[in-house]
Amino acid sequence: MSTPKRYTITSALPYTNGPIHIGHMAGVYVPADIYARYLRGIDKDVAFIGGSDEHGVAIPMRAKKEGVSPQVIIDKYHTIIKNSFKEFGISFDNYSRTSSKVHHETASEFFMKMYNNGQFIEEVTEQLYDPEANQFLADRFVTGTCPKCNYEEAYGDQCEKCGSSLNATDLINPKSTISGAPPITKSTKHWFLPLDQYESFLKEWILDGHKKDWKTNVYGQCKSWIDDGLRPRAVTRDLDWGIPVPCEGAEGKVLYVWFDAPIGYISSTKEWAARENKNWEDYWKKDDTKLVHFIGKDNIVFHCIVFPSMLKAEGSYILPENVPANEFLNLEGNKLSTSKNWAVWLHEYLEEFPNQQDVLRYVLTANAPETKDNDFTWKDFQARNNNELVAIFGNFINRAVVLTNKYYDGVVPAPAELQTIDIETLEKLKAYPAVIASSIERYRFREASQEMMNVARLGNKYLADLEPWKSVKTDELRTQTVMYVALQIASALATLCEPFLPFTSAKLKGILNTENSFVKWENIINAESLLTPGHQINKGELLFSKVEDETVQFQLEKLEATKKANANALKEVAPQKEMTSFEDFSKMDMRVGTIVAAEKMPKAKKLLILKVDTGMDTRTIVSGIAEHFAPEAIIGKQVTVLVNLAPRKLRGVESEGMILMTENAEGKLVFINPDEDAVKAGETIN
Repeated sequence: MSTPKRYTITSALPYTNGPIHIGHMAGVYVPADIYARYLRGIDKDVAFIGGSDEHGVAIPMRAKKEGVSPQVIIDKYHTIIKNSFKEFGISFDNYSRTSSKVHHETASEFFMKMYNNGQFIEEVTEQLYDPEANQFLADRFVTGTCPKCNYEEAYGDQCEKCGSSLNATDLINPKSTISGAPPITKSTKHWFLPLDQYESFLKEWILDGHKKDWKTNVYGQCKSWIDDGLRPRAVTRDLDWGIPVPCEGAEGKVLYVWFDAPIGYISSTKEWAARENKNWEDYWKKDDTKLVHFIGKDNIVFHCIVFPSMLKAEGSYILPENVPANEFLNLEGNKLSTSKNWAVWLHEYLEEFPNQQDVLRYVLTANAPETKDNDFTWKDFQARNNNELVAIFGNFINRAVVLTNKYYDGVVPAPAELQTIDIETLEKLKAYPAVIASSIERYRFREASQEMMNVARLGNKYLADLEPWKSVKTDELRTQTVMYVALQIASALATLCEPFLPFTSAKLKGILNTENSFVKWENIINAESLLTPGHQINKGELLFSKVEDETVQFQLEKLEATKKANANALKEVAPQKEMTSFEDFSKMDMRVGTIVAAEKMPKAKKLLILKVDTGMDTRTIVSGIAEHFAPEAIIGKQVTVLVNLAPRKLRGVESEGMILMTENAEGKLVFINPDEDAVKAGETIN
């Protein structure tokens, strides 16, 4: 497409069974936002569309786990996600949800048009059924023993211990997570999209038409699917949560989430168009509209093969011009996992790093997994902030603004005759908009972010080479020229950084007093001056602050606690020991005790010396809990004590009993103690 008249930009609908994390942001939402902001910055007509995916089996599963209705779950996480996007500066023109009335109507109409045109096939299949709950079971509602590793809590679609992909019928001793009953097989009718009938269309459209302009990872995955042969895919399923299938004979069935979710882009566009008094069809049905889907690599098949086949079958829609899917972002060397809480959650980042949205935006862009999986580490986060945002970008702006206020009371000075270095610097500046634009338009956002940072490097080097803080003492006119050029770079940077660092851009425009002057990308190329002599700028403020070692350490400790909790969750329950007689058990005298004093054992890392009131006496007990508890924190704690354990000396201190302990989910020792109040020391445990 040569020159599109308008752009429709979609980003994958996040699933509302939990909040979003940095993997989602790096893979989908930050690059989509950069693209949309850039296009608006060059005066293009843009509809940047998003929304929450609120159907599918994971929603009722989460609801069942939390003991609430699915509606409570989607309302909770839709709010968290939408607010996080807004606070992070993701500039959606519309953010909707698939539970909305307009979406239900749009998806139902889409289905019925295909249904009435005979574009589905009906088929009766055998599926697992819960005879006690009287319902068919989605894969995630079946658990059993994994046939590969013998893990006893594997799901019907995947074993989370060994990672194997499974079918529910593969499980050994399967059971329903709803009732606990063993499932049976039962016949059910469903409607299928015959993807095999669209193979020739997909070969021509993708394999021939997009070989040169689609990313190799996207093209390669599409080619693999097509070469392997496409098969019919169910568009309906037996579930009570979702959009009811709107045809006769489909009672108790809903549209499969993969079918209704991408239609959410269309329904969200309808909402936006109605609010903005626009024609939504222009953005989905006009040949001079460019449609771009931003997704992660796990969504490639749905957005490049399935959804385009749906659009082709419906007959009136345009197809995506590009689907620049990213690979995955890992975290500290391990795969991000929502279920295992191995993530940096966006809403938590916003709480713990107030007013530092642009730091994370920059780090995720500079380290974007555009062609291969990449790794996010907190050390890299710190280094990119301190060494690039603070030391390069922030340092240049601070120098330019502080010196202008110091030498000229904030008034842009008039330049004298430009020297060769000034002319060359300004010429380099004029070239950057085209360079950055070229990278963005080829979806190379990582490369584009570094070219933007090169503008700051240009300014930094210019000031460092010419040292106006020295020349001001000997050559006032030369100093005026140098500061004038530096301020032109600062003004250009305020515009060019906006797609990447929108909060910093707004702050910098405030400092330069250019919020209302609208310096555009084309002005940087063509204008003689961006900040004219005599223009008044404001006082400076720091754009970025250093990330200290303690901040990084806190985040690493959070992740370490998660790692321990996951290891503990996967730890198999110890088998039962040999049977013991009642007589042997009754020999143990266990009593409630109260810790009245505690101190560390000298030269011992793990041991505490405790004084425990047993009700009968106060005795010394040596316990290996020093790595888990500070002595002063446990004084007054009630504990369970085995009081008739034979005394033994530990490092010269006689220990007269044992404190009973266990581990919590984080692998931390906890006391086994009575949870009722007013239990006196000395009470026996029987």
